[in-house]
Amino acid sequence: MGAIALDADVLIGFFNRDDAHHVAARRLIQAAEQGGDGLLTAASVYAEVIVGPLRAGRAGEIDAALTALGVEIVPIDRRIAVEAAQLRARHRALRLPDALSLAVARRKGAELKTFDRRLARIATGG
Repeated sequence: MGAIALDADVLIGFFNRDDAHHVAARRLIQAAEQGGDGLLTAASVYAEVIVGPLRAGRAGEIDAALTALGVEIVPIDRRIAVEAAQLRARHRALRLPDALSLAVARRKGAELKTFDRRLARIATGG
């Protein structure tokens, strides 16, 4: 039992049946639930994830589902912002949304789950 930080691609895949990662995202989140792992995501990830549902008038459904899953939305504070900046300084190709997602995972002692291979390598120290 631990904490799992979900990147935007995992949550988008989970909620969008047409997404290439839908099945894998559902399995990942179901396994976390069954394992008793706490789920969290950065507020910046939440902002990414909610854009499509807002356009489709489904934001309430997504919020209800995130609440039902017990996903904690972690605010971006100064310490997280500095860690994200340090990550970007070390990894020039790392985009700010990815750096924020990883910084939140690290600050919360969580394992980052993402389908982005480059981000996964950075997250695991590769």
